[in-house]
Amino acid sequence: MLAYTLRRALWAIPTVLAVITICYLLLHLTPGGPFDSEKGLSAAAQANLEAKYHLRESLWRQYLLYLSSLARGDLGPSFRYVDWSVNDLVAKALPVSLRVGGASIPLALALGVALGVIAAVRRNGVIDRMVMLLGNVGNVLPPFVLGPLLVWVFAILLKTSGGARGWLPAGGWGDGDWRYRVLPIALLTVINLSTIARVMRASMIEVLSSNFILTARAKGLPTRRIVVRHALKPALLPVVSLLGAVAISSITAAVVTESVFSLPGLGQLIVNAATNRDYTLMLGLVILTTVAAVLFNLLVDLAYAVLDPRIRY
Repeated sequence: MLAYTLRRALWAIPTVLAVITICYLLLHLTPGGPFDSEKGLSAAAQANLEAKYHLRESLWRQYLLYLSSLARGDLGPSFRYVDWSVNDLVAKALPVSLRVGGASIPLALALGVALGVIAAVRRNGVIDRMVMLLGNVGNVLPPFVLGPLLVWVFAILLKTSGGARGWLPAGGWGDGDWRYRVLPIALLTVINLSTIARVMRASMIEVLSSNFILTARAKGLPTRRIVVRHALKPALLPVVSLLGAVAISSITAAVVTESVFSLPGLGQLIVNAATNRDYTLMLGLVILTTVAAVLFNLLVDLAYAVLDPRIRY
């Protein structure tokens, strides 16, 4: 297992380097620059800014300078946030995204697996129909529709016992108070929960019709023991393969979620970096997302090997 983990980790290095190179070239080959939108900026001032950020160097030299800074763990200075480095911006925004996305993924996984198992065991029942309805709602309604709908219901329509409107705040961060995190976590949970529950239901139905499950039933084992001891592990394999995509989709969905609820997280930084053509900030966020994707895929492969020992061979 250790050799397998090291081999996968070493393969991650050229993957990350390839993503950095492609994104760097695409950003710098796009017409325009980070300071083109500045009004009233003299030619001398723009020349000083370009010299400060090495924008007048040749492209390959800029690339080598960026890689040397990256090797030291320095993501570079932000072009648009004065006196802020990309490391500082990411360090400030990352805890916000982790406290929202980090809570929604385990919650969606636990609820999705539980609902998928119950729906498969009680197929065509009330719970099964509710799970399928939830899956359709989560897949059909995009975050920019479901988010404002949650705000309308829980922040405007419903009233507290004192008669004041709104059970929960409509947006903002509120220094991380739990009331400000409920709606963003609920939005991301519903999006991921609907997919996980449907995949788990289909996988469990397939496993329950397998020959070894029929043999267990013929031996007189109770349904609960059959599901927990024999069917759960093989049924989890498709869900585990989905976790990498779910984690990455949570990052991309954070762009909409944090915009809807005005959260100062990575999603807001991505929008600002793209709007302002902040090269270093955009590259830093791409690197962070790529490393997270590679890490999640590695964890998924390791979980595969734990659930099914044949895979590690």
